[in-house]
Amino acid sequence: MAEDLQKIRTEIDALDVEILKLVNQRAAHAQTIGRLKNGTVYRPEREAQVLRRIKEINPGPLSDETAARLFREIMSACLALEKPLSIAFLGPLGTFSQAAAQKQFGHAAAAAPCLSIDDVFRDVASGNADYGVVPVENSTEGAISRTLDLLQDTSLKICGEVALRIHQHLLRKQPGLDGVSALYSHSQSLAQCHEWLNKHLPNVQCIPVASNAQAARMAAEDSAVLAIAGDAAAELYGLQKLAENIEDEPDNTTRFLVIGQHDATPSGQDKTSLLMSAHNRPGAVVELLQPLARHGVSMTKFESRPARSGLWEYVFFIDLEGHRDEPRVAAALAELQDKAAFLKVLGAYPVGVL
Repeated sequence: MAEDLQKIRTEIDALDVEILKLVNQRAAHAQTIGRLKNGTVYRPEREAQVLRRIKEINPGPLSDETAARLFREIMSACLALEKPLSIAFLGPLGTFSQAAAQKQFGHAAAAAPCLSIDDVFRDVASGNADYGVVPVENSTEGAISRTLDLLQDTSLKICGEVALRIHQHLLRKQPGLDGVSALYSHSQSLAQCHEWLNKHLPNVQCIPVASNAQAARMAAEDSAVLAIAGDAAAELYGLQKLAENIEDEPDNTTRFLVIGQHDATPSGQDKTSLLMSAHNRPGAVVELLQPLARHGVSMTKFESRPARSGLWEYVFFIDLEGHRDEPRVAAALAELQDKAAFLKVLGAYPVGVL
């Protein structure tokens, strides 16, 4: 038994040497490509293609998701050799926005936490950050209105999306519920856990704050305070989990957008996001949908928001299946340009996956 164990360990050691050699060879090739590109180093469409291929050829026993995470970190480290990326997100550290940023860019990217979603847009637009990650909708609570409003005015492009399964935990500095004075969390998280809170903590005051991580920090500083937050915040602030996965919907998922100075070229599985408004006449909205049907382009999102141009005027946020450069999507957009009172392509980018 001991000889067999030692033999396997020796084989593992040899494999580790080979893996290290191959990873460094890949990093050297990435450096060469970076010099040849002489421009934008982050190509979301290429990374999406690599991760899809890894899942397709993965023989196991590692799951497809685990294999993809490993290669995400390899690509993140290789990209940092070309140019370390700065990623802005809604802070402080420990938020779900940071978890989404790490899922998209890996741990080699530099974290740039911001006080608000507005600051994320500002930092990317000014060049203080290379990219930003902002929440746009939750499967339970719907659209994040501030993100939609900021997309109306920005010159930034959507170049990616991240789908993140959200698990909420009840956190405290010490075990038990004795002496609890209040519970803090982001308003979205409080809404996502509404039924659980009504059932288990009906007499505890729930107070919204700017982020889950801020709530966790408050709980770390005051033993009488409860917080609702995720794994990252619990670990960062050394809090105990009094209850896990307390979200009302088990499939609770938040979609985040990656914003930058450019969008992406086609990857093979893409979305195109639009902002448009209709003329003020009967049937105008129906007219906007006809080019999509005529060219066989499917919508995955149709959201209305008040426009910034006047009272009772609205704009529509639309996500289409396919890249803006695909012939059928390009043809539909050309017709929409003529029919819409206003049309803005917010970006085309690879479809995000859980």
